[in-house]
Amino acid sequence: MQAPTSPTMESMPDSRPPSPLEAALDRVGDRWSLLLVEALLDGSRRFGELQTAVPGIAPNILTDRLRRLDREGIVHARPYQERPPRMEYALTADGRDLASALRLLADWGSRRAEHTEPLRHVLCGTPLEARWFCPTCGLPVSEAEAPAERVL
Repeated sequence: MQAPTSPTMESMPDSRPPSPLEAALDRVGDRWSLLLVEALLDGSRRFGELQTAVPGIAPNILTDRLRRLDREGIVHARPYQERPPRMEYALTADGRDLASALRLLADWGSRRAEHTEPLRHVLCGTPLEARWFCPTCGLPVSEAEAPAERVL
């Protein structure tokens, strides 16, 4: 007779609300989705154009990620041909809002990669740093002034 197994973390109900990072990852979630969002930042593209823009993505994965991003309201799929059905994909306002987060992530990656350059200030050449900013006060916000539990 087998001993009863203890519940795993996945099977245990979680009563706490997801953190902001968890909520964001639930919507976009993986490398391919973020690369697709980046590819669409310059404007709408068709399926084949996205395959070219995101090297290495398999057609079935591309289809799956585009459908997921469409369901999440990050990408809008617009038919441009009925038979066979063909779609053109564009970012929604929510998708365009991801641009800032992608820039921050890309900057973080560039500072840790050997052969990439961080974003630099055009006038003096200094690498840029991200800072919190309050649009109401018009002032930068220090880490001490931002509640840590809401950041992640």
